Amino acid sequence: MALSKQKKTDLVENAVRLLDSSKMTVFAQYKGIPVKSMQALRKKSADNQTVIKVIKNRLVIQALKQTANLKEVSTETLKDQLVYAFNDQDETAAAQSLNNFAKTEPNLVFVGAIAADGSMLSADDVKIIANLPTKEQLRGQLVGTIAAPLSGFMNVLNGNLRGVLNVLGARAETIN
Repeated sequence: MALSKQKKTDLVENAVRLLDSSKMTVFAQYKGIPVKSMQALRKKSADNQTVIKVIKNRLVIQALKQTANLKEVSTETLKDQLVYAFNDQDETAAAQSLNNFAKTEPNLVFVGAIAADGSMLSADDVKIIANLPTKEQLRGQLVGTIAAPLSGFMNVLNGNLRGVLNVLGARAETIN
């Protein structure tokens, strides 16, 4: 079904907003993936604030031309049926959402990504980014690294107290 000119304009404006606010826009080929699987991808991606859109490449190219910092982006790789993942919170979240989905749907193939500064990333770069830990995981690792010496110090202090308590307990038993 053909889209009216107004609907196309609305889609381009929405794409401009998404591109402008997104820290990284990841795109991948989705040929042969059932609609139900794509709906599941949208729902699951919403958990980490990633927006999944299937937009005609022509309209995305128009949106790129209307986005201030993305006007010079090469559009050579925007071919075939592409799904676009946008995330305005985390640079890695969009790539991770698609990567997790690709584990169950091998027909999803990364094509590339556009960073917020307008640089184009290859499919291999996107795969590397998708395997990085999330911000929450990095924060957890940092807290664990900071807490490790403190917990070790507490164990040393507790060890001395345990030793004193053991000596006092043994002394009390010998007196009784």
